This record gives sequence, structure tokens and C-alpha cells, in this order.
Amino acid sequence: MNCDEIKNRVGIRAVLESFNLFPVKDNPRSAFYFAVDRLERTASLSVNFVKNVAFDFGTRKSYDIISIVQTVKKCNVSEALKYLSALDNSVNVDQNNSFSDICKKYQITNVSDIKHPSLVKYLKSRKVYEQKHLVKELHYTFSHKKYFGIGFKNNSGGFEIRNQYSKICLGSKDVTTIISQSTSYNEILVFEGFFDFLSFKAIGYEISDVDFLILNSTSMYFKAERKLLDYKKISLFLDNDTNGIALKSKFQQQFDNVEDCSMLYRDFNDLNEWLCNYR
Repeated sequence: MNCDEIKNRVGIRAVLESFNLFPVKDNPRSAFYFAVDRLERTASLSVNFVKNVAFDFGTRKSYDIISIVQTVKKCNVSEALKYLSALDNSVNVDQNNSFSDICKKYQITNVSDIKHPSLVKYLKSRKVYEQKHLVKELHYTFSHKKYFGIGFKNNSGGFEIRNQYSKICLGSKDVTTIISQSTSYNEILVFEGFFDFLSFKAIGYEISDVDFLILNSTSMYFKAERKLLDYKKISLFLDNDTNGIALKSKFQQQFDNVEDCSMLYRDFNDLNEWLCNYR
């Protein structure tokens, strides 16, 4: 597909949500998001769902879906088109059936332990099969079609859904907190996504009396910001990419009790990638 064809097939909301970017404030025609190229406290990216474009009031830069992919993935137009074509094929959505539409119109038909062979294979490929008890197998329908994936529940009752082809959220987007029985607020370990949390568990560190925060997207940081003030120590297991580094800097500026643990996997993008290469 060429540029014009892909712009007519894929909605900007779906593109943003494929990068775990969700609106802070929205209505059916438009929304405000946090910027795609930096962390910020006030959402500055104005997105027009009707025209399928966005404008960043902070940088005065305009975007279409192709330039958004180029900015986030730091790639050229050809690579952006490949990404958008794969996105279009994997979820079969258009501008009127975005990931957010799925969140509103889906129906979960079954929640169970991980049993499906393709999900077992996927967990094994990510080296976290032994941690399968921490996630669920979700089957759901949308537009009379059946889908399934690995589900990880968040604080609002929504599910982060992953399989080898797609990454979406069913229900409300939120962080996931796992609180220890002691609730002493000594230390909290912070992860960007649940596969990094599973990876930490797979490594087998015996740490008691700690809580876990899985952001499920760097844009969800604001959801946990106030709660983090309760902790004596904050240990970060963030990604070694632009967003992860920017978020780490934000943590270090805001809190005095932060330990950066990304040096453990400094030659890799994240903890799971490190685990997959060393196990």
C-alpha cells in the first residue's frame, strides 16, 4: 500500500494505541494525548479523529499516522508503511473500528489458565512460561469475530492483552499494583510492561516485603505518581529506549529515593530481551 491508501485504512487512534498511548481527555471527534516524542505533565498533542491528524502545541509540529510511526520508531517512510500495514492486517480495524472501539464493544467470553498451544509457545519464546500463573488466557469477540490472547489485569479491571500478533487493552487503561502482605511501603519495583515483571519473577530474585508497579504504558505514570510518595525506595526496571530514559529522568527529578536498575540489562532494550538472550 502507498501513503494515501494506508492513511485511508488506519485510524490515528489505533496507531497511537498500538504504542500504548491513550487519551487524557477525549470526545468522539478529538482528544488530547501526551506527546509522542517526550514526557510531559500536561497533555499537548491534539488529535483530530475525523481528519486523522494531530498537532503538538508544545513543538508546533503536525502529524499524520505515518509521521507518528516515524517519530516513535525512529524509522523512514518505507518502514513506517510496513508497520502500518502489519497493524492493519493484525487487528483488521479502520478509522471507525479502532482499538478504543474494541475496548467499548468487545465481549470477553472466557477467562482461564494458559492452555492454548500458541499462547504456551509464545510464553516459552519470551522465557516466562513458568510464570503463567500470573496471567490469564482471555477469549473475546469483536464484530462477530473471535480473538484470544494473554491477559494481565490492571487496577481498573481492564486487561492488557498480548499475543505474537497484537498488543491491545480491553476495558479501562490503568496501571497494575501488586501489594505485599506486609504493606510496609519499604520498596516498590517499577516496570513498564508486564512481560518485564514476569521476567523479573523468572530470574528468581528472592525479595520479600516489596510491592510491584507495572505501568502498562509510560503514559500511565500520572496514575501512580502520588502513591509513589509513600515508599522509602523506588527501584526502576524501565526500558533503555527514548521513553524509558525520559521517564527515568522524570523519576530522578521528582524523587530522591530512586535506584536505576536498567544497568543490569544496559546492552538490551528491556529486561525481557536480556532474559531471552541469556536463558
